[in-house]
Amino acid sequence: MPLKTVVIRTFRILAVAEAFSWAALLIGMYFKWIAKTTELGVEIAGPIHGALFVGYGVAALALWRFQRWPFVVALFAGVSAVFPFATIAFERWAGKRGHLTDNSARTAEVKEPAGV
Repeated sequence: MPLKTVVIRTFRILAVAEAFSWAALLIGMYFKWIAKTTELGVEIAGPIHGALFVGYGVAALALWRFQRWPFVVALFAGVSAVFPFATIAFERWAGKRGHLTDNSARTAEVKEPAGV
């Protein structure tokens, strides 16, 4: 499997995981700051969200290079990580516009001669 395909797949997974980690962190923040019952949710979800946030950012930067995204697309990818659940919206938007397809894999498939 080409590296570009792996990065695209990883980016898609991280986009969803980062959004779920936002949800976990927000729930943890509720219990810490509003209910004032426990800090455990923030202590667990915080580092997980941080790691997924960084992973998503690294994958987005890699795709900016591999896919030759226009700067605006890369900017939207980065900004989407700042707002809860926006990474899923960006992933869907970018997927519909072809920013998350591996055209090099398709080109290689087309160039292979048909069996005789």
